[in-house]
Amino acid sequence: MTTHYDIKDINLADAGLARIVWADKDMPVLARIRERFAKEKPLEGVRIGCCMHVTTETANLMRALAASGAQVSLCASNPLSTQDDTAASLVRDFGISVYAIAGEDMDTYNQHIEAVIGTNPQIIMDDGADLDTALHTRFPEELANVIGGTEETTTGVVRLMAMAAEGALGYPVFNINDANTKHCFDNHYGTGQSTLDGIIRATNRLLSGRTIVISGYGYCGSGLALRARGMGMNVIVCEVDPLKALEAHMEGYRVMPAAEAAKFADVWVTVTGNCKVVDGPAFENMKDGAIICNSGHFDSEINLEWLNQHAVRKEEIKPLVDEYTLADGRSIIVLAQGRLVNLACAEGHPASVMDMSFANQALAAEYLYQHADELENKVYNVPVAIDDGVARVKLETLGVEIDTLTDEQIAYMNSWNFA
Repeated sequence: MTTHYDIKDINLADAGLARIVWADKDMPVLARIRERFAKEKPLEGVRIGCCMHVTTETANLMRALAASGAQVSLCASNPLSTQDDTAASLVRDFGISVYAIAGEDMDTYNQHIEAVIGTNPQIIMDDGADLDTALHTRFPEELANVIGGTEETTTGVVRLMAMAAEGALGYPVFNINDANTKHCFDNHYGTGQSTLDGIIRATNRLLSGRTIVISGYGYCGSGLALRARGMGMNVIVCEVDPLKALEAHMEGYRVMPAAEAAKFADVWVTVTGNCKVVDGPAFENMKDGAIICNSGHFDSEINLEWLNQHAVRKEEIKPLVDEYTLADGRSIIVLAQGRLVNLACAEGHPASVMDMSFANQALAAEYLYQHADELENKVYNVPVAIDDGVARVKLETLGVEIDTLTDEQIAYMNSWNFA
């Protein structure tokens, strides 16, 4: 099979291969799945189209899918998250068709999505639902080829649930994002560490003693708050959900509206998946020199249009660090053009947590192919057996043992009459 691709430079493959192998050392669950897939070939000949962050961790998922016998094509789910050396190695060393270049413009980004659609994929793996959306809106004639898909982000799941509610979803999709071995670890532990990593790499600012405002207190926001406090930061949370706001308060964080929080923010991070989370009222109250960034999937959370309209000067201080100067002399710093700071300015989540997320992806694709005739065009949770199985294998690879219920205990937990 001929490998087609559009990447920056195939000669970067040596560096990419070294990084892929390095990540693989911390992804033992996915490695076990890859070994089984290589023997059993459960997806032999199946065309899988992926729109995901082109990173070393994703590369190891692509390796597992290729080992299963699938024909795999991959494009980027974010113009700034591609690791060009990883893309080169995927093409040269693993025969994956890759369409991704770091910093690509939106025309190229969309052309790359179209290139993946051009492979007539039968299974879709998406990270933000851009590939799903393109299929449904611009290439509806291709929907008949699709068996189903998987989606890994909160943002993408929201879009797909809306499509399903309107009866517009053309195939079944598994919600990887809400698998326990995804959101409890990838979202909570991965986002917290990788976001702070991105901020530090981009700015080299000392975080200890500074005030961070976090918009959104879900799994991502709570994990970020925990790690920011561990770095010595003062944490303020902005929320719209009363229960999450109460939880943040009970954890000892200050909770307040965005416009009020802006008066204190040295650093501001959005992790909501919504639009205009940081908007005019917050910008008007913001401290001079405040740093703003986003760890939600799309670049809609920070209202950059407001900044561009009200700034008298915009200057790129260094790559992916833009300073907006307002008419009153205050400056506001935006990292990564409002896109995912942990992937644009750093390397994304650690491999050990992506190990579980991508294990769910691989196993959900296998399940989807085996059970396609039984599934309706709606969004499904990952089967409990897969989710629990990933957790058990992860424990095994960590050398951790747990107890098992006795028959008596099982009977007790399923009984009501103990006379």
